[in-house]
Amino acid sequence: MFTNNQRQDERTGKTGTPRLQYLQELVSQFQNATDEQTKERTVANLANFSYDPYNYTILRQLNVLELFIDCIAEPNEKLVEFGIGGICNACAEPKNTATIVEADGIPLIVKCLSSPIRNTVNYALGALYYICDYNRATRKMILRAEVLDLIERYAAAETVSVSFSNLAKAFLDKHVHAST
Repeated sequence: MFTNNQRQDERTGKTGTPRLQYLQELVSQFQNATDEQTKERTVANLANFSYDPYNYTILRQLNVLELFIDCIAEPNEKLVEFGIGGICNACAEPKNTATIVEADGIPLIVKCLSSPIRNTVNYALGALYYICDYNRATRKMILRAEVLDLIERYAAAETVSVSFSNLAKAFLDKHVHAST
């Protein structure tokens, strides 16, 4: 559920932790974590906050989008999954997309299309769907032949994964077939 200032005040109460402080604590927890499970849990928690427009400014202020990009460059598949999930949740907002593009996130997102983890592939398809609209340069970077070939194979893989197929078809309908 999306929130607003009034709802946030009601949920936080007089003695609760303000959202900015809470998210800062999560970022610090991730940065100070010495074990992978704590990092995974913390990134998953941050990704859950990235769907709500109320949090977008805070996430940019705390460099959480860059943290997600760092996670998708890691060898740990759980960090990749939760990092790309956070990116997918946040990238419908153009300012968030700008941050992702400026941090060179597109090649890492494209790489997620080849993940063995289904959620990672779904999140990557969803993120690319939104990011492709950002500007001509991002569109050109995403609509390369090798990327389209992979997305077309997902679109044709209905018997393997309906979600891959549906997301891939939506991507192709919007970004490829509509412009031909």
